Amino acid sequence: MVDPPPRFGRYVGIDYSGAAAADEPLSGLAAVEIHPPAPARIVRPSAGPVRRWSRRSLHEWLTEGLAGDVPTLVGIDHGFSFPEAYFERHGITRNWDELLDFVHRHWPTDRDGVSVEDVRRNRCGKGPPPAGDSRWRRACERRSGSAKSVFHFDVQGSVAKSTHAGLPWLCNLRRRFGAAVHVWPFDGWTVPEGVHCVAEVYPRLWNRTPPAEGRTPDEHDAWCVAEALRAADRSGALGTWFAPQLEPAERSAAACEGWILGLT
Repeated sequence: MVDPPPRFGRYVGIDYSGAAAADEPLSGLAAVEIHPPAPARIVRPSAGPVRRWSRRSLHEWLTEGLAGDVPTLVGIDHGFSFPEAYFERHGITRNWDELLDFVHRHWPTDRDGVSVEDVRRNRCGKGPPPAGDSRWRRACERRSGSAKSVFHFDVQGSVAKSTHAGLPWLCNLRRRFGAAVHVWPFDGWTVPEGVHCVAEVYPRLWNRTPPAEGRTPDEHDAWCVAEALRAADRSGALGTWFAPQLEPAERSAAACEGWILGLT
């Protein structure tokens, strides 16, 4: 049986970080790119004395790539949305774009000099940000068995800071590209042919077996994500990833909460 042709010509894995402010270089940000037939490569910014990404410079690099013609699949390892309970508590309709705008207003972590901690501790903005509850988990987090709540701050393995630092940049990406970049699954479970796609990923699904081969933990997670996306597309498994078998309650929740690509 012949494998179907690949959907994408480029794959990007991003290991994210919610530390510090948007314009500060961070050791915990990593990006790996695969542009077949070339092998995976760790991408670093060309400018700067330490050649470390800031969230701003990483966003600029990603935006430049998504303005190109090669259909690209991007996996980013922070939460793309909040649990249903958050929508209900704060009167947000079950609409992802409305949530992005809401978060962007209350968590301006894409501004230079503003960190997640600045917003949490009420050191900037107009008051304490609308609260979530660390006991709330999205359906995909419950299904994974190990992913923490996007509101579970200050613990090892927390994704809360990354999520609250990353969502404003997703909002910027949305405003820049609109429907030209398919954000899965909010724009639909089926990804049209020939378009770029950005999706939430969870490196723990893939990072336990491959040897690190000198990569830092963040680089290794980004590498594992990019390799998993490439392999799934080349084998045809990506179609199954885009159409996970969900219970009715999970599918309903995923309409506003999103889903983790590869979690089947």
